[in-house]
Amino acid sequence: MSTFIIDVPMPAMGATVSELTIINIVATAGAWVTKGQKLAELESDKSAFDFESPADGKIISVQGNKGDVKSSGQPLFRMETSDASLKHLEVAGAAPAASAAPTDPAAPAASAKALVWTPRALKVAQEAGLDHAAVTDIGATGPGGRVSGDDVTKYLASRT
Repeated sequence: MSTFIIDVPMPAMGATVSELTIINIVATAGAWVTKGQKLAELESDKSAFDFESPADGKIISVQGNKGDVKSSGQPLFRMETSDASLKHLEVAGAAPAASAAPTDPAAPAASAKALVWTPRALKVAQEAGLDHAAVTDIGATGPGGRVSGDDVTKYLASRT
């Protein structure tokens, strides 16, 4: 499955709203996100709302800060994805990062970066005081091979 780089734009909120204010950025560069996962909180002159990821992928960069006012259509996130339905957002000339094998045999397994956690799994892990980024030996049985909340519960139970 090949990946490509896209710019995720600020949403269009209708004919009368052309600018949105960034209330909070939740996602960070380097984070793996799932479709529908909250990335930011935005506000128009009429409402505040959660901005969700349009696809599974990796956040390459955040192109705004808390308090910024951005026009609809301006890039908010740059991400790497394999979701063909977003090919129209592809950044011309941007190549996805090549995955390299670890050079040090004692280095963490590359598969740790490949783990994609559902929002519920992240919440369960956080509530248990577990650093999800350091976990490499968890089963991922959720949709699309993601780590689910049930996977985290089973993992925590196996450690006691």
